Amino acid sequence: MAPDESDEELMRRFQRGEAPAFEALMRRHRTPLHSFLRRQTGDPARAEDLLQETFLRVIRHAPDWRQSALVRTWLFTIARNLAADEARRRPFRETVPLDAPAAGGRSHAERAADGGRAPDEAAADAQLRPLLEAALAALPPEQREVFLLREHAGLSFPEIAEATGVNENTVKSRMRYALLALRDRLAAAGVTGGGTGGERTGT
Repeated sequence: MAPDESDEELMRRFQRGEAPAFEALMRRHRTPLHSFLRRQTGDPARAEDLLQETFLRVIRHAPDWRQSALVRTWLFTIARNLAADEARRRPFRETVPLDAPAAGGRSHAERAADGGRAPDEAAADAQLRPLLEAALAALPPEQREVFLLREHAGLSFPEIAEATGVNENTVKSRMRYALLALRDRLAAAGVTGGGTGGERTGT
């Protein structure tokens, strides 16, 4: 099985009963799907459960797949719908406030603002991760999912529109609002410049 074989060819092989093709799809998409689900649910264990359910649904519905949709878009549509169902069942999603104590008794905001570090250095620092996670968790759900599908899953705006069932202009608007909210929240914590991603504006 060629490593550069497309998702669509792998799916066609799986439809013909070739189990290794499905395993290749799992290996290729497991990490970005889990990352998306973890940030949507805020719970790594629950994200793993939803990831397994995503792949189970792929197995169940593989005979129904037609190449009118990219496999990647289809996978994230399934994961997105499962995450949305999860959010409806658990409406009160716990978030981490920016001024919550971190290791050493100091807040994430205080630690991120220390030292006047350049934004690219701060973004690479593991200390910034809880701050970014808190900022993401504070976004409205529709903005958070667009941001994650774009920046973490790498879907294009048309693909996100297909996955979420809204038009492309709405997707782009949600992305803009998400970026503004993230930058405002991080700036309030003393982090300036890049670090939220979102610089890609094309399709």
